[in-house]
Amino acid sequence: MKIYYKISDWLETHWVTPSYAGGLLGMLSIFFFGAATNTMAGWLYVISGMSFALLGMGAVLPGRSLRQIQVRRHRIQPVTVNDYLTIALTIENSTNQPIALVQLKDEIPFVLGKSPQQAIEVIPGKEVYHWTYHLPTERRGIYRWHHLQLRSAAPLGLFWCRRSRNAKATAIVYPTVLPLSNCPIIDELGQENSRQLNEDSRYLMASEGLTRTLRPYRFGDPSRLIHWRSSARYGELRVRELEVSKGGEEVIICLDSAAHWQTDNFEAAVTAAASLYFYANRSLKNVQLWTAATGLVHGNRVVLQTLAGVNFGEEVVLGNPPNKSLLWLTQDRVSLSSLPSGSRWLLWLDESISPGTEIPKLQHSSGLKISSTQPLEFQLQSQV
Repeated sequence: MKIYYKISDWLETHWVTPSYAGGLLGMLSIFFFGAATNTMAGWLYVISGMSFALLGMGAVLPGRSLRQIQVRRHRIQPVTVNDYLTIALTIENSTNQPIALVQLKDEIPFVLGKSPQQAIEVIPGKEVYHWTYHLPTERRGIYRWHHLQLRSAAPLGLFWCRRSRNAKATAIVYPTVLPLSNCPIIDELGQENSRQLNEDSRYLMASEGLTRTLRPYRFGDPSRLIHWRSSARYGELRVRELEVSKGGEEVIICLDSAAHWQTDNFEAAVTAAASLYFYANRSLKNVQLWTAATGLVHGNRVVLQTLAGVNFGEEVVLGNPPNKSLLWLTQDRVSLSSLPSGSRWLLWLDESISPGTEIPKLQHSSGLKISSTQPLEFQLQSQV
């Protein structure tokens, strides 16, 4: 049976394959022709001749009608996981004659589900048919496919003909971005990277800028920050705490995509990287993302597209992570010992390793251990 289906499929895509009615008519035609040869009855020759003529027309017309159809695919807008992709195609009849009874089948990747199909009753001459459908998404990724299948047995229904049209498509499904209200590990990393800059700014703007609040004097506070009028009113020294701009604080989020991961852990790490990036961006930090295949990238759309297409086990193409304090997302405990001073890390626990296994003692970095049994959003907002 497999050989039969392979032959039938090859015939349908390269020429035509008979339908049930076409096969039955073909057998009857041969029977009438054989009977006419034996009996020399003219009316049997007429019947067999007309039957063969119908078979010839039924074999030629479907392919001819499909050749006149042109296909154009519209750009697919990116979506986030669990949203719906909107796929829109325009099917055009380039002839003056109507084309009837055409089946469409979009050959999408199997990971997106079963290939959608649509039946068209008729496309008037010089008119177009718009086909729009929606695909649910369950996993991030960059999905590509190239062909749309056209299938018809019109007008006689005796032979099926299937032809492929080049209709390239690229669908991008972004990872989920968690709505973090706070994230201590990002806040601390940004402060660590720009501590010297903030200190310099604080002293240079000693008597300038906006006063955020007044607080009691602590040993070591500059005397030029003392607010003498408030100090006299409260009977103790009060100093001004100035607004310090967070703009320019550098945060580098590094996803260890060159390492081997458990699939679920890696997907969670991609979600975490996207969420941390946008949280840092909202906090007016100078944030960048690093992966093994792309190196450092920035910009909302570029980062989302990078995270949509990233996979673990990638080859390091554009060099190692920068040798400065960074946020390292990994499942490899050993890699934590080589992080630059002042770095932070998120370590996903490998279920294949004994829970009692300790991570190496680290003097220059700290971080969080992420468990798959607890909500990721809650863990990202935990104190280091």
